[in-house]
Amino acid sequence: MKQLAFAAATLLLVACNGGTSQGVPSEPAARPQSGSPSSPISHVVIVVQENRTFNDLFATFPGTVGTTTGKELIGSTVEPINLTEERLESPRTLRHTYGGYKTAYHDGAMDAFNLIRFQTDGKYEGSLPYQYVNPADVAPYWDIASDYAIADHMFTTQGSSSFPAHQDLIRGGTAIDSTESLIDDPNKTPWGCPAPPGTSTEVITTRLRYMRHGPPPCTSDFPSSGNYETLQELLDAKSVSWKYYTPSYQGSTGAIWNAFLVIASVFNDKTEWNAHISQPETNIFTDITGGTLPSVSWVIPDGINSDHPGYTSDTGPSWVASVVNAIGESSYWNSTAVVVVWDDWGGFYDEVKPPKLDKQGGPGFRVPMLIASPYVGKNEISHDTFEFGSIVRFIEDNWNLGRLGTTDETTKSISSMFDFNQSPRSFITIPSKRSKSFFLHQKPSGLPVDDE
Repeated sequence: MKQLAFAAATLLLVACNGGTSQGVPSEPAARPQSGSPSSPISHVVIVVQENRTFNDLFATFPGTVGTTTGKELIGSTVEPINLTEERLESPRTLRHTYGGYKTAYHDGAMDAFNLIRFQTDGKYEGSLPYQYVNPADVAPYWDIASDYAIADHMFTTQGSSSFPAHQDLIRGGTAIDSTESLIDDPNKTPWGCPAPPGTSTEVITTRLRYMRHGPPPCTSDFPSSGNYETLQELLDAKSVSWKYYTPSYQGSTGAIWNAFLVIASVFNDKTEWNAHISQPETNIFTDITGGTLPSVSWVIPDGINSDHPGYTSDTGPSWVASVVNAIGESSYWNSTAVVVVWDDWGGFYDEVKPPKLDKQGGPGFRVPMLIASPYVGKNEISHDTFEFGSIVRFIEDNWNLGRLGTTDETTKSISSMFDFNQSPRSFITIPSKRSKSFFLHQKPSGLPVDDE
């Protein structure tokens, strides 16, 4: 495991910001104060894509754990099944709720994906989950992994869908009190504080009982709302800048998936909202070129650019490449880590059993995680076990923010993928079909990033 040497990191930080060093100090450099980065990384950009298992996108990526053969349960017999190679533009959405996860997981056997039933008509999905994407369709993702870093044991925090996953990415868990956590999706849109009367969330108890009787999807209605902190509170308390880049809000999940719609202290405070919720998502390009990129960013795509099955679009890899390239070709490169992650499993097959189950419906199945940064090795492959709390923990540690007390306390930080003692690597451009200009001129689709 790569360890951070604070003295070396401090010297690198000076160099990266255009300063000079007068030699190695005779004593170790002091640990930075809270709110100051403790590494050369002063910008973390989390790019959130949709609904793909690790195996679906990287089944045959060299050096990682993947397969083109799965297992299905036929009666009481487990039989092998060959995965089919498909295009990224999957024509149909598969079920990826907690119920589907439990079925596929099958007490850890990972052999019953064929027994998941469609949410719409209740029919078995059969062989549909057993597929993987043609590598040519996701070439930018493979290039990021080849030129920078990939983790093949990143597990979602919960075995569920987008609503809790996006909460997990801003706080590491969805516990609303000591006995219940959010799971799956609210029963009406929008998914957040502006939801209409009668909207309720689904919850899971610490006894893993799955019930649809939760509070409205707004923290002001949670039974322990004061305990439902996110990175917002920690970042604001230390004056660390942050933004959540997202498609423009249109009154429902519509064109937006915004985790902070749930957070009353953000949604109901227009000063806070206007300062930190940046719409549309392409504003990140303006902030990069304008020199106003915040310390911590989440980047949510237009639904058509999200890799979500059912939208018959292949623009997701180009979207991600355009964000990575914009940062890599800017003055921010030497101080930035771009973390690309997929929010949930999307209903696709994966062979790797999650770690020991917890009491909030997780961990879920593997999803890909890529890191583009000058402080990762070329084709760095991590087999360390991570969850979304690992990303939260890295941010907390990097700015000495303290802990939220969720999975940020129980998971390993993604810091093990960095080497802050190495000289910052020069940026390698990620080729793609479409450029930043395409996305700047693209008409908003109005599609939800996810509706399950």
